[in-house]
Amino acid sequence: MTSARPRAPKKRRARERCGDGGAAAEAAPVRERRPAAAAGGMSWARAAGRVLAALLLAASALSAALLASGDALERGTRGLDKKRHVELKMDQALLLIHNELLGTNLTVYWNSERCYHCLPQLLGNVSGSGEPGKPSMAPVAVSTQHTSILQLNDTLEEKEVCRLKYKFGEFGNYSLLVKHIHNGVNETACDLVVNKNPVDSNLPVCIAFLVGLAVIIAVCFLRFLLSLDDFNNWISKAINSRETDRLINSELGSPSRAGLFGDDAQPEVWRLSAVPPRLRCVDTFRGLALILMVFVNYGGGKYWYFKHASWNGLTVADLVFPWFVFIMGSSIFLSMTSILQRGCSKFRLLGKVSWRSFLLICIGIVIVNPNYCLGPLSWDKVRIPGVLQRLGVTYFVVAVLELLFAKPVPENCVSERRCSCLQDITSSWPQWLVILMLEGVWLALTFFLPVPGCPTGYLGPGGIGDLGKYPNCTGGAAGYIDRLLLGDDHIYQHPSSTVLYHTAVAYDPEGILGTINSIVMAFLGVQFSASDCFLFQAGKILLYYKDQTKDILIRFTAWWCFLGLISVVLTKVSENEGFIPVNKNLWSISYVTTLSSFAFFILLILYPIVDVKGLWTGAPFYYPGMNSILVYVGHEVFKNYFPFQWRLQDNQSHKEHLIQNIVATALWVLIAYILYRKKVFWKI
Repeated sequence: MTSARPRAPKKRRARERCGDGGAAAEAAPVRERRPAAAAGGMSWARAAGRVLAALLLAASALSAALLASGDALERGTRGLDKKRHVELKMDQALLLIHNELLGTNLTVYWNSERCYHCLPQLLGNVSGSGEPGKPSMAPVAVSTQHTSILQLNDTLEEKEVCRLKYKFGEFGNYSLLVKHIHNGVNETACDLVVNKNPVDSNLPVCIAFLVGLAVIIAVCFLRFLLSLDDFNNWISKAINSRETDRLINSELGSPSRAGLFGDDAQPEVWRLSAVPPRLRCVDTFRGLALILMVFVNYGGGKYWYFKHASWNGLTVADLVFPWFVFIMGSSIFLSMTSILQRGCSKFRLLGKVSWRSFLLICIGIVIVNPNYCLGPLSWDKVRIPGVLQRLGVTYFVVAVLELLFAKPVPENCVSERRCSCLQDITSSWPQWLVILMLEGVWLALTFFLPVPGCPTGYLGPGGIGDLGKYPNCTGGAAGYIDRLLLGDDHIYQHPSSTVLYHTAVAYDPEGILGTINSIVMAFLGVQFSASDCFLFQAGKILLYYKDQTKDILIRFTAWWCFLGLISVVLTKVSENEGFIPVNKNLWSISYVTTLSSFAFFILLILYPIVDVKGLWTGAPFYYPGMNSILVYVGHEVFKNYFPFQWRLQDNQSHKEHLIQNIVATALWVLIAYILYRKKVFWKI
């Protein structure tokens, strides 16, 4: 770990010559001493912090009271289900199938609407009625995550009796009545009846969102009050003069400390060092993606939309890793240009890049292979791909590209603050050529590599998808390359495709072929390093068009629209019917362009709000964004330890899982804030 402390002049000069870009960018500005009146502002901020703490406690009590009311209904509903000899789990409902057809046995099949071209799955069998007015009955559990498609077949004749589509509610109790219609025509009707209303499983998420929104509004209101002179004067009169003197003596001239939800109310005078300060919007965006990643990895309340999509499509969980790629590294263009200008040799810089990449890969392998679950890990079962491994490879490739082909910024861009409209692109034509060649390799391997037993160019999930024709073809060429080069035992054994598509083969979403598109996304968005983050393409925009806010926003808008248009063409605005669907498991090119477009849109909003106008400091996301490697590694290592996880009273309750995951995520934000206050940052 390193901390921002004064160093000897010789060491400081040595670091300025060949130090990493992240460290240079993090050089702390020197603050001027503030007048004595500023100490009163700090005391006001402390008072506001106490008020905020009281608001948080009240909000927590309110949310707990609101959530507790749903427990009785949930337990009562599940108790009724137990009487029917069906033990319901999370995201399930009870369906009682009543068969009034005399002597006709029924076979019930089920499918999810989200399962594309899937084979129907056997749900249960219902014997025929023995006599009129006395139907036979069979209880079954049905999924409530997505709309269900039920198909009832005559068991003997194997023909369809009826079919219906319905979205069941969690822990609801339903009856399906199958009977003949006496209207002169031999028809069968299937009527669905609600016996017991389901619980609202999304209520905890809504309450958590509203509580968070209320806290944000309260904080904004407090900051607004603190900006009013009359309110400040009223507070200053209410503060004991002795306490004021103590604060002045203890804090006058010392750096003020940022609050958990923003900086002190009084403005501070900064005397900047020679190195330009970091952009807060970038650290804020990185922190936002990182906190979402922590929440998702801890379970996300066990909601399906906080889990990865089974195959095509997007969920909240599918957003965070690409954004992490987009913003996780220092701008290689900016940092390398700065380092090379200090006289550091390219050979030495290549060594630093290689060492960082090696460390990331090694840390990643350790994280994805815990041995506390199944005892000591066998070398025969070590998983090789992973998140940090992919980031390490991506960082190395793009850093080497920049090291080989990067050019200094034209003099007119630096001195006169004007560049040609495409200067940030034309200056990188060798890198663009390499990136386009890599994308050509991905397209060629994906669509033309022969895969034994599978159709060439297959992009499906295998399993029961595509009517079960290709059960062992999960991922097509991407899965085949991983299994061929790494082996079945060294890749991920539980891919998200097993949930809906019941795949049986191993598949790794961080595999070899998808790394190519990670490199493409890193080139479009950001470069990864262990200590800092800036945008690559956006970073060039910020460098070439420095101090030209309008031009920067125009180019962010242009990239947002251009990448979005490519996504529209590739996907045909469809989840499954496009040329190349959006797919996180494959890291398809449409997935890269879509998430890059989203990222530029977010920066388009954050940059003027956080850095230009200063309307928001970026807190609390700013703090984990400043310590991303520590938070990521820490949350992975300690995920099964108290207080990040504890035994739940009801393991089948979304509410309890959500509370646990929110508390665990908030703890990492608090840890990042404390480390920020202590000036402790972990870098590689």
